[in-house]
Amino acid sequence: MWDVFPGIFGGMLAGYAGGLLSGLFGVGGGFVMVPLLSLLLGLDQHRAQGTTLAIMMMPIGLPGILHYKKQGIKWNLKIVGLIVAGFMCGVSVGSLIANQIPQLLLRIGFTVFLIIMAV
Repeated sequence: MWDVFPGIFGGMLAGYAGGLLSGLFGVGGGFVMVPLLSLLLGLDQHRAQGTTLAIMMMPIGLPGILHYKKQGIKWNLKIVGLIVAGFMCGVSVGSLIANQIPQLLLRIGFTVFLIIMAV
């Protein structure tokens, strides 16, 4: 039983940090969750990326959307729909490619991507 606790705590901590940063800065997903899943839960790069994609399927943005709406900040449903449609196509191709890349090379590529985005 106790060997499950670090995984539960790490998972909740990763989820909390990802949610906090998503609500605060509008980011989450790959920028936050992939490194957290690797560091806190010890997932390899492929599993961390796949788990992050599974998390994104859930309605995790709903509380944030409701808070923004309460403040009178509106978003365009047409734009959201177009982006979601494009995202679904892009994530399908991207995940096919990612699964063909060896673990170490994928992690290096992800790190380089984060550095470029930070700059």
